[in-house]
Amino acid sequence: MVGTARPAQGEQGRAAARRLRRKGLVMIWTGNGKGKTTAALGLALRAAGHKMHVLFLQFIKGRWKTGERQSLPLLAPYVEHVVMGRGFTIPGLRDERIPMEDHAAAARAAFTFAQQAVHSGRYDVVILDEIMATIKAGFVTAAEVVELARSKPPMLHLILTGRHAPPELIEIADLVSEVQPVKHPFQAGIPAQRGIEF
Repeated sequence: MVGTARPAQGEQGRAAARRLRRKGLVMIWTGNGKGKTTAALGLALRAAGHKMHVLFLQFIKGRWKTGERQSLPLLAPYVEHVVMGRGFTIPGLRDERIPMEDHAAAARAAFTFAQQAVHSGRYDVVILDEIMATIKAGFVTAAEVVELARSKPPMLHLILTGRHAPPELIEIADLVSEVQPVKHPFQAGIPAQRGIEF
């Protein structure tokens, strides 16, 4: 049986078809398990390998001497790491010497910075690490983050991490991964390990 041959597509046609399939994604890593920031760091590493420009903006980590603070600058000029949080805000981890007003002001400044970065045209990927904790603390609203996701440039990838992702964000996201704890060394009394948890 003789089939009908499709007309050969030129290089321009193939490039146009690839562009039509590409889309900037909204991705969420949420849940109570460990590994949300780690997943986002892996994505930043992968994107840098493709010479994509990445902003990794941390809302919570504060002055912690994390491994990413040391390693992400090594990925310049493709990855820019910005820490604007003042530290944890939950009881037991919060530094009581830092007033909640300072945390709130830092979160608002970080979100304004995020809005400008998303619309700047400088980045292919913007990662808002622990934005969910910022929403949970009441420093930024879910509606504001939804609006940011909806208004982002079409080809920009926006990654949002943290526990307790609000339903309205989950609804508009293209990808949502929920990290659930099965077993954790904390349960056996093993403290956070350098290079693993921070």
